[in-house]
Amino acid sequence: MFRRRPREPLSEAEIDQLILLARGNALARQIRAERAERAEGAAAILQRHLASARVDDGTLRILMLSDVYFPRINGVSTSIASFRGALERLGHSVTLICPDYPVGQVDEPGVIRIRSRGVPGDPEDRMMRYRELATLAPHLAAGTFDLIHVHTPFVAHYAGIRLGQHLGIPVVATYHTLFEEYLHHYVRWLPSAWLRLAARRLSVHQCHQLDALVAPSRAMQESLARYGVTTPMAVIPTGLALETFTRPLDPGDFRARYDLPDSARLLLYVGRAAHEKNIGFLIEMLPRVLAEYPDTRLVITGEGPAREALARQAREQGVSGAVLLLGYLDRDGPLQAAYRAADVFVFASRTETQGLVLLEALALGTPVVSTAVMGTREVLDDGEGCLIAEEDLDDFAAKVNRLLGDDALRQTLAERARAHAAGWHEDARAADLAELYRYHLSLQAAR
Repeated sequence: MFRRRPREPLSEAEIDQLILLARGNALARQIRAERAERAEGAAAILQRHLASARVDDGTLRILMLSDVYFPRINGVSTSIASFRGALERLGHSVTLICPDYPVGQVDEPGVIRIRSRGVPGDPEDRMMRYRELATLAPHLAAGTFDLIHVHTPFVAHYAGIRLGQHLGIPVVATYHTLFEEYLHHYVRWLPSAWLRLAARRLSVHQCHQLDALVAPSRAMQESLARYGVTTPMAVIPTGLALETFTRPLDPGDFRARYDLPDSARLLLYVGRAAHEKNIGFLIEMLPRVLAEYPDTRLVITGEGPAREALARQAREQGVSGAVLLLGYLDRDGPLQAAYRAADVFVFASRTETQGLVLLEALALGTPVVSTAVMGTREVLDDGEGCLIAEEDLDDFAAKVNRLLGDDALRQTLAERARAHAAGWHEDARAADLAELYRYHLSLQAAR
């Protein structure tokens, strides 16, 4: 008969490993519990919102999905907020599903946040966890939505298509971004021609999964048609909340806050600090303005992946003292103060599907010098608050210098700018969108 060997005592290293394993198991259980709690929390918020959002006959219940929303500031977030607010003023109910953000997030009625993870190489954006979004499907089914409106082509698109099939309702999407113009700035290790082709093919595939498309400009509609997209499309630009945006929210002195001399002439750019925005062109153009007006400052607001490159470019060109990179400004006062303080708003992006910041500048009476490419050519009308320039350093600088040197012209353009912006009120745009919704609901009912 064999005798059992006495067990040797565990070494300190083995004890440490067992403690780590126990802690890991406990942490895993805690994480699972927290995930379940968050999922239940989102479902509870959704149920409360749906219960309180009973609407009368003739109004619509809309489910919006997006991979981006505030506090992430960009044109998509601004467009969603504009249409949500205007549609609700028209009596409709809007529920938005979007990612949660670790910093700066503000709870809003009707906004359901889905747990998200970071996007490699892009610290500003988040990616919703598809499985957690999918757990809301039974609760969404009880919401009796009329249709789904998708705003981005990532998790939101695929979840929107699946939910549309599950709920048996139309799926509409807004094509906010011309991705073929963006990808080569971020995926530099692949040929740009290949990336353009891939972006076009993916866009066509996704667009053909939809019942209808919203294009924010005719230029975007034309681009999608060239791709081969045959899904029904309507051009509905994002409007501007004129009363809210233009009221004096911040009485502070913008120049004093940033130690800018009263005599300095201010050129302002507002928008994401991204490579595709062509901000480098404005910095390259600046010496031609400084040659005539040495006290000029170029104020750049916004965050993004190009910020360090822009600061480096300013140093290399010897104009860093005349370039002020401010980062994001709050839209409830500081941003309006920047527009009002500026002598000229400058813009040269090649990829805008609309150019909402141009409308904001015009609404606040800030004369604009800009190129007119893609969607910006539909916002701008030469002489109506703006001077349209070529993407040529000499031509652009000449128009900026002309405005800086002619007080009467600046005043005339400021007056015309406000009148031009008044035609872009968001309530009118939301009414157009609601009409599109109803049209496609009637098509579905007729099938």
